[in-house]
Amino acid sequence: MIVCELCVFCSSTGECQLGVKIPKAMSCGHFAPGLEKFCSNPNDFVSSGQVVEMATFFGIKGRELKLVKIMGGREESARLKAQQSLA
Repeated sequence: MIVCELCVFCSSTGECQLGVKIPKAMSCGHFAPGLEKFCSNPNDFVSSGQVVEMATFFGIKGRELKLVKIMGGREESARLKAQQSLA
């Protein structure tokens, strides 16, 4: 697995849409994690902790892991607000 597989800039052909060379390590200065890259079905998302565990399992650490935590937290907050507005 490469970090690009979890990035929103990775095209279906496996190339970076920004034109960045595919990194050999699990780090990239342009990494932008997307929930759809971690959960093919958005309903499978349980919590930000779940996504962080997956990222850690895949070998993501440092700045990239921080971005995954932020992405998971935003998704969790958005879902909480949606549930509150329905109630």
